[in-house]
Amino acid sequence: MKQDLNAVELKYRKWIIILSIVIPLVVAILFGIKLKDFGINVEPLTFLPPIYATINGFTALLLIVAVIAVKNGKLKLHESLMKTAIACSVAFLGMYVAYHMTADSTKFGGEGIIRTIYFIILISHIVLSIAIIPLVLITYVRALAQRFDRHKKLAKITFPIWLYVAVTGVIVYLMISPYYGN
Repeated sequence: MKQDLNAVELKYRKWIIILSIVIPLVVAILFGIKLKDFGINVEPLTFLPPIYATINGFTALLLIVAVIAVKNGKLKLHESLMKTAIACSVAFLGMYVAYHMTADSTKFGGEGIIRTIYFIILISHIVLSIAIIPLVLITYVRALAQRFDRHKKLAKITFPIWLYVAVTGVIVYLMISPYYGN
């Protein structure tokens, strides 16, 4: 495997592994930490969920337009769109953690089949949001390394998963938003 990797890929390999482990762990830890428990009196950042849901929607659109761009040979546009999608995902993550550190979790109030559907979407969203981290990072590094054959091959897997995560993030928000503040 190592002989298949060029210098750029090898340079970032350790960081991809570290980030792929550390990001989900830190998010899980911070998700359980409330600033008020440490005497930090901060108002709940209740304005953030619609913003980070919008960012998820915007990320989905960026991904779709980026795929169209690359299929039309607009490589610089594709690159810019993908960098913006990554930046949006990082912004989402920061806002998501900030919200959950300042506000209590909202319980889904739906019943019956809609409750089952909600939790199927939520659980698949969470699991795939963890899986997408190394996929995005490896796909991006392959482009940086100009290993476009390998980049394209992995991007065919990364794109639909990332798109699913972005879209289901919006769906989860829309499904739970009536229960905020209850």
